[in-house]
Amino acid sequence: MTDTPTISATCSFVRFDGSRCPGPLEGEGDLCFWHDPKVSKETDDVRKRLEAWDDTGQSMEGVVLRFAHLEGLRLSNRPSRDMRSAVLFKASLQGASLFKLDLSGADLCKADLSGANLNEARMFRVNLLGASFDGTRLERIEWGGPCTNELQAMAAHRDGRHADARGLFEEAEEVYRTLRRAYDGAGRFEQAGSFFRREMTMRRMLMPGWSGGRVWSKLVDLFSAYGESPPRVIVSAALINVVMAFVFFLGVKGPDGPLRLDLTQGLWLNVETYLNCFYYAVVTFTTLGYGEITPATLFTRHLASTHAFVGAFMMAMFVTVFGKKMTRG
Repeated sequence: MTDTPTISATCSFVRFDGSRCPGPLEGEGDLCFWHDPKVSKETDDVRKRLEAWDDTGQSMEGVVLRFAHLEGLRLSNRPSRDMRSAVLFKASLQGASLFKLDLSGADLCKADLSGANLNEARMFRVNLLGASFDGTRLERIEWGGPCTNELQAMAAHRDGRHADARGLFEEAEEVYRTLRRAYDGAGRFEQAGSFFRREMTMRRMLMPGWSGGRVWSKLVDLFSAYGESPPRVIVSAALINVVMAFVFFLGVKGPDGPLRLDLTQGLWLNVETYLNCFYYAVVTFTTLGYGEITPATLFTRHLASTHAFVGAFMMAMFVTVFGKKMTRG
């Protein structure tokens, strides 16, 4: 009689690459200690057990470490360390070394990362609501775009679930505010500015659609990235002058007569006339006003005065934004 081979019971967790976790079952379910959400991770030895598991070269993908005490955690230096989709809700990771760790899709809600080393970590679509970053090292982290809270908020907004979307936008705003303050505290002002812009975008999404505040917020974003991009102010000013030159091309008065589009003239003459209109747009925008070119109609007079007002405003904006960037960075 042939004996039936004994199959050792292992975890049923399936990784992203299709392989199964080789961890042995420890409870009545079909998951190992690391993936079973019903098993408490608040034991004193969980940090040493996790370090030992990592030393075997096994992936830590999807591990459930709610409330785990992982202070001072030290993982191996393998380049492929993987903790994607890990659940680290309220985990204590103070002083932990998470260098180059892939935490994409992880739940770090209310986790304590004070003093931890997150340098060069991969943090795509991570839930960081309520996480603490006091003294955390944050150099060269791959954030990979919006946080998971923003992605969920946008999905709810598209689906018409406005109450859910509002709550999620508030969460995303809090996440970006936390990261902005963390980078500010670390002296990483470029990254802080990037998260400030995202924070302000989430705040805009909380405003009523087409309200004055929301439209104004969008304009400030378009023209200056909420005060974080001096080049954007310059490009915006240049585009405004290009467009206004076309408007003035419909009729202004030059020293030698009207300057306007004339289809009976050749291409070069019309180009030369447009360049004169562009010159007029620029001197009006910068409030120089030499006077050799003047508006031809009541409409263009009002348009020119509005253009001058916008120009004065944008020049002041550039000085403010540029000064802010120079003094911070």
